[in-house]
Amino acid sequence: MTPHLRRDILPIPDVAHVGLTTYDAKDPDTSYPPITDVRPPEGAPNVLVILIDDVGFGASSAFGGPCQTPNFEKLASAGLRYNRFHTTALCSPTRQALLTGRNHHSVGMGNITETATAAPGYTSVLPNTKAPLPLTLKLNGYSTAQFGKCHEVPVWQTSPAGPFTAWPTGGGGFEYFYGFIGGENNQWDPALYQGTTPIEPPKTAAEGYHLTEDLTDKAINWARQQKALLPDKPFFMYFAPGATHAPHHVPAEWIERYRGKFAHGWDRQREITFERQKELGVIPPDAVLTPRDPEIPAWDDMDPALKPVLEREMEVYAAFLEHTDHHVGRLLDSLGPVLEDTLVYLIIGDNGASAEGTLQGSFNEMANFNGMAEIETPEFLMSKIDEFGGEGSYGHYAVGWAWAMDTPYQWTKQVASHWGGTRNGTIVHWPRGIEDKGGHRNQFSHVIDLAPTVLEAAGIPAPTIVNGVLQSPYEGTSMVYSFNEADAPERHQTQYFEMFCNRGIYHKGWSAVTKHRTPWAMGGAVMPAFDDDVWELYDGNVDWTQANDLSEQNPGKLHELQRLWLIEAVKYNVLPLDDRQIERINPTSAGRPSLIKGNSQMLFPGMGRLSENSVVDIKNKSFAVTAEVDVPDGGASGVIIAQGGRFGGWSLYAVNGRAKFHYNVLGITAFDVEATEPIPAGTLQIRTEFAYDGGGMGRGGDVTLYYDGREVGSGRVDQTQGFIFSADETTDVGYESGTTVSPDYTAHTSGFSGRIDWVRIDLGDDSKDADHYIDPEERFRVAMARQ
Repeated sequence: MTPHLRRDILPIPDVAHVGLTTYDAKDPDTSYPPITDVRPPEGAPNVLVILIDDVGFGASSAFGGPCQTPNFEKLASAGLRYNRFHTTALCSPTRQALLTGRNHHSVGMGNITETATAAPGYTSVLPNTKAPLPLTLKLNGYSTAQFGKCHEVPVWQTSPAGPFTAWPTGGGGFEYFYGFIGGENNQWDPALYQGTTPIEPPKTAAEGYHLTEDLTDKAINWARQQKALLPDKPFFMYFAPGATHAPHHVPAEWIERYRGKFAHGWDRQREITFERQKELGVIPPDAVLTPRDPEIPAWDDMDPALKPVLEREMEVYAAFLEHTDHHVGRLLDSLGPVLEDTLVYLIIGDNGASAEGTLQGSFNEMANFNGMAEIETPEFLMSKIDEFGGEGSYGHYAVGWAWAMDTPYQWTKQVASHWGGTRNGTIVHWPRGIEDKGGHRNQFSHVIDLAPTVLEAAGIPAPTIVNGVLQSPYEGTSMVYSFNEADAPERHQTQYFEMFCNRGIYHKGWSAVTKHRTPWAMGGAVMPAFDDDVWELYDGNVDWTQANDLSEQNPGKLHELQRLWLIEAVKYNVLPLDDRQIERINPTSAGRPSLIKGNSQMLFPGMGRLSENSVVDIKNKSFAVTAEVDVPDGGASGVIIAQGGRFGGWSLYAVNGRAKFHYNVLGITAFDVEATEPIPAGTLQIRTEFAYDGGGMGRGGDVTLYYDGREVGSGRVDQTQGFIFSADETTDVGYESGTTVSPDYTAHTSGFSGRIDWVRIDLGDDSKDADHYIDPEERFRVAMARQ
């Protein structure tokens, strides 16, 4: 330990030696203090923050839900359940708020990174006046590591060219990162980074790979090494698996555990969960189960032919959460020797359950995000029932299940106005610091409270200056006061909420809320004027679930809270409210930088893991792809360029010595155009031209293939994807990573056999006017695909 350090200025300033300087080191008066590394104050605990993705309050069995989570329950039995802990209702905002101890608009994350605007509360750029907690801890002598999801990097900074200042190992304060940068990932074949370097998964799904298991293995190994080499140095580990965000992927044997267990449907499931929650004590005995909103269909009104699929969707999700619990248990078990002195936060959901899967759910959620949900007919879904959860699926459950997983509250993820979107069961475990075992805490708390709690537990002051920049105060409230006093008066007494213009304010038990937008209305919905939104009023001192609207009986209190919401909104950069759709997708109108400019882009061999934001957009317009290659005498094979993957995309490649263009629509339909003759040996240009039909989004077009300007093949693509190919697959030159667009090759056999000098993508003359092909309201779907 380093005594008497000034810890409010970071990095901690070096103190020069003051004293006698001798000429000869052998002089008896030669004396210098020994070199010491910075360490936190004595008694500072290890810290493990576990953040599960897209889990509602009523999902985990630890809070009365149907998804069996015995390891969560075990942790709670030796720690504390926090029954009124809140998030922001969306992933990126919750994560940035958690990591900084400030409200999401205060740190520029009023929404997901893909919809950032120039308004201060929505830039997705972390102000340097609000240093993240991991950086503060690292500069105070903690080892720091993050595993899993990072969805806080501005989209124009996600390419391999950086800058990496917003990445976990850049300005994020983490010394080690293993995970992914986007909002979701294929659990069977993810796009992974170690630090800022893209890497491939260590094995395939056929060999037993699953992302959650991989993340857990890496976390266990990191912690063991850290303690083996630096036993006197505490760690801060942030474990944020992609589970249980869509796509819902889990080994089949876990799904079998739930077969037939959801035949009663979501309405009945709400009732079952509600009773369990009362038995557990996570809601009071007089709590009221809130009713189903008319926008959510009743189970009995669903098509009977579709119900087996709906059941399967929920079986897969429940299995996914139990599978996640299993691996969290592995991580906790591995920390056994140091768990006594480890402060564990297990936050079961970064928002409420996700209602982004349509009213019937989906086998490939990209269908809905492309405005093509109708392609997944009940007959199609039934034909895929046994494939849900597997490698060939990219599924999401129906809205009704999301609502059931938020029992006993109203609404879901995205709806920050109601507790269904923001209240997440949370478990805090710290044997050395918490005397009560298995207790419940009902004080209001929020994700911004985590950072000040950790600092108080570690005895570290909030910094006033970091890297020479004066810091703004934390906006959260430490929860340490409640650790050993169950009835302590709550200290976090006021909290605003806003997401997609769904708004709420909590103040001393009361809440005023208004819902502005429905989560699954991803385009085409007409937004009401903000002043026409209907506000509701709830007295949480007697109404735990927001079941009894008092707005008509007590308009004075409602107006008081509405004014308070406005004051807080001004204070924390919530204004201006922004429910625009197309304008926020377009970087120019949104006011954010765009990595790619113009209608032409040159790429080179070896470039890969390029997100859709890193490549010119070829959708809904004519385009040409030209590659200069050198083909060996034995002929060509392999990928020249590919974008997307198994669940949608396109590829220009060589097979059987011939050039071929493959367009994959959602993994459901595919179109091939192949050259009529082999590619000649030597240096030449291979070109494919796509002439878009126009007249709307997702239309087809004519394809022509050329060798050195000579036509060698033509054909049709009858349908295309209008908004997005994938939330996690990328563009690669000379090979294809991840899942493959075409079944003609695998990722391991995709390498081009010749030499590629360059590849150029050119958009057609119609690209300047391409927006007229697309209903502006519908384009909002592309952003929703990223959260």
